[in-house]
Amino acid sequence: MRRYGKNPDEDDIRVRPNRKGNRPRTHIRPKHEDAAEGMVLTVDRGRLTVLVDDRVVMAMKARELGRKAAVVGDRVAVVGDLSGKKDTLARIVRIAERTSVLRRTADDDDPYERVVVANADQLAIVTALADPEPRPRLIDRCVVAAYDGGLEPILVLTKSDLASADKLLETYSTLDIPYVVTSREEFTDGAELARVHELLDGKVTAFVGHSGVGKTTLVNALVPEAQRRTTGHVNAVTGRGRHTTTSALALPLAEVGGWVIDTPGVRSFGLNHVDPSRVILAFPDLEPGTEGCPRGCSHDEKDCALDAWVAEGHADPQRLYSLRRLLATRERREDD
Repeated sequence: MRRYGKNPDEDDIRVRPNRKGNRPRTHIRPKHEDAAEGMVLTVDRGRLTVLVDDRVVMAMKARELGRKAAVVGDRVAVVGDLSGKKDTLARIVRIAERTSVLRRTADDDDPYERVVVANADQLAIVTALADPEPRPRLIDRCVVAAYDGGLEPILVLTKSDLASADKLLETYSTLDIPYVVTSREEFTDGAELARVHELLDGKVTAFVGHSGVGKTTLVNALVPEAQRRTTGHVNAVTGRGRHTTTSALALPLAEVGGWVIDTPGVRSFGLNHVDPSRVILAFPDLEPGTEGCPRGCSHDEKDCALDAWVAEGHADPQRLYSLRRLLATRERREDD
């Protein structure tokens, strides 16, 4: 077999013709330095709606991104037809580094994590006080996911005309989580909208909650022009509503600035992806006490240094209880 030397210009080297007549493939990709910046508003079966300046553009992911997927809230670079006209399609060529990520798995045994929202500042956990009954374990899981992903949790308790919020608020009092309590009549009249707007002012806030808690009704009141479809029905046997929001959608808050991201109702919130060492970062008063912990400490074992740290008066014992309750939530069923 003929072996050629290092000189590629030898006359007797045979070059196979390109039968298709097109350019040969190359691994060199364009840099797209003139790409426009945009924000992903929603994703639907491979098509992404992107806000570019003041135009809503339909786009798809470029091949060079490989398996990297854009989600609602992502800041992206877009090329192609950016007119926003009907039947036009642009391409997303870059996804900017994310400042926060809300993830979940189907359950605690599922190794595949799903990114729900990117670049949100806050996670509003919407829970009804009755019809359906509150699920504290699901709230705990959402709080853990928020801490792990770099979001600040907020409690939004609805239907206070049906039950008192005192007991549930007492459970989370040591976590210092901002909260707002709403009732169906007063919220419809706008009396409680000011408090909600105050919490959302200038922020990107993802809303999460299981079906039937009034999450989409709340979003519709905040963004009247959206008018997303609400569940309107809670099963009398299971205490759960039907899913009516089928995809996440970012909506602008015109009055106070910022964004609301409405997400589909959830029945479970798996935490297989959560690194327990990140949850302690949400407890700055307890974090210094972990310096004496053994390597790989779960902060809920006999040798954990936090017990002695708290006993010496460095922190409130209830704060340590709250931390351990959240860390243990992966071992509990959400409907306990």
